[in-house]
Amino acid sequence: MELTAVQVGLKNTVSEEVTEARTARAMGSGSLPVYATPAMTCLMEKAATEAVEALVPEGWTTVGISLHVAHTAATPVGLTVRAEAEVTAVEGRKIIFTVRAYDDQGEIGVGSHERFAVAKEKFLAKAAAKVQH
Repeated sequence: MELTAVQVGLKNTVSEEVTEARTARAMGSGSLPVYATPAMTCLMEKAATEAVEALVPEGWTTVGISLHVAHTAATPVGLTVRAEAEVTAVEGRKIIFTVRAYDDQGEIGVGSHERFAVAKEKFLAKAAAKVQH
């Protein structure tokens, strides 16, 4: 299986409002009512996932295998955050992205993300085998 449709330079952007439920305090990743790092990384991963999902073969998907980010600025409740993912390399079934997040005032996070193409049924069967006795 080759990911010939996934090309370097492919980009996708997603966004969400910072709500109380997406704060560090609510998510348990800190004590302050500002946008949580786990929420930011989830949005970054969503941007990457959606960028390539329609380009993988039928019966396949991608799964995240690494995410390295710096969360560099706080965002209060009420603002909108957008995350961008750009494909920077395709190595066999591995896709490498640069990911960035922004609020209304500028960049709030940056990093890299890797996803790996897997056959859905085989992947789920392997996971399910962990609970079989």
